[in-house]
Amino acid sequence: MQPRNMSMSGVVDLAAVKAAGEAKAKAEQARAQAARTGGTGAVAPAALVIDVDEAGFERDVLQRSAEVPVVIDFWAEWCEPCKQLGPLLERLAVEYNGRFLLAKVDVDANQMLMQQFGIQGIPAVFAVVAGQALPLFQGAAPEAQIRETLDQLIQVGEQRFGLTGIAVDPDAPADAAPAEVPAGPYDALLEAAASALDANDFGGAVQAYKNVLTDDPGNPEAKLGLAQAELLGRVQSMDPQAVRKDAAENPGDVNAQIAAADLDLVGGHVEDAFGRLVEAVRRTAGDERNTARLRLLELFEVIGPEDPRVTSARTALARVLF
Repeated sequence: MQPRNMSMSGVVDLAAVKAAGEAKAKAEQARAQAARTGGTGAVAPAALVIDVDEAGFERDVLQRSAEVPVVIDFWAEWCEPCKQLGPLLERLAVEYNGRFLLAKVDVDANQMLMQQFGIQGIPAVFAVVAGQALPLFQGAAPEAQIRETLDQLIQVGEQRFGLTGIAVDPDAPADAAPAEVPAGPYDALLEAAASALDANDFGGAVQAYKNVLTDDPGNPEAKLGLAQAELLGRVQSMDPQAVRKDAAENPGDVNAQIAAADLDLVGGHVEDAFGRLVEAVRRTAGDERNTARLRLLELFEVIGPEDPRVTSARTALARVLF
């Protein structure tokens, strides 16, 4: 299961990597701010199911999808299968306890959204993850199939975008709104970095993130953003076919393997990127080994230290080093 904008074919997909980095950074910033202020930002179980219209779609779906996968149920009052599927999805949203948010869209009142998603029949269920649309299924699917699909969606959200869901407080009042994250002291610099990324000014983004890290070395958004910007800057001018050909023909060339690993990661092949560099470390010694090791550590920063693929690769790296 992959979001539409994510590439798993090895093609350089800068937009997908940037979207993943921005989503992870926002989620990290929200968690860090909540920890600093002693708050949880928790919502009541009833807030896990929301009605969405065209006017609120950007706020309620696109923006929220930077912190939690949003499942969209396209339905109508006259649709009999919808009356079976809707309550099931609502029950699962509460049962999954904040791992996803359910947004219900009445297609009769929101024809434009129906057209934008290319829906031919209802019920139709989509998801939005970090602003990227993902078709899930159409029709009243069996509960077991729906659970399997939701589990895959949650895994994509966690592994690709670092989305760990939203906190739920069963004692919170049903009409309580989630706490907003106050503006931090580095918002202007971080926004400048994000604007530079949007303009493909990767050098400017790198400098902006470094400016934040000079004063706040542990800032999670700046650390992740810097790793992303440096990676995007490296692959921007690469010829993917030439890089992969060079790596295949020269397995002992550390620089060739490093370049290919960058492409692997940008293309979504995270395990391939990590495995390639672990093998490069195993094959080499001295300065070459250290060069491969340092690049691998940089790529760990792009994905995030809590990702299970990073944990596994760290273990593999330790085996070849020691």
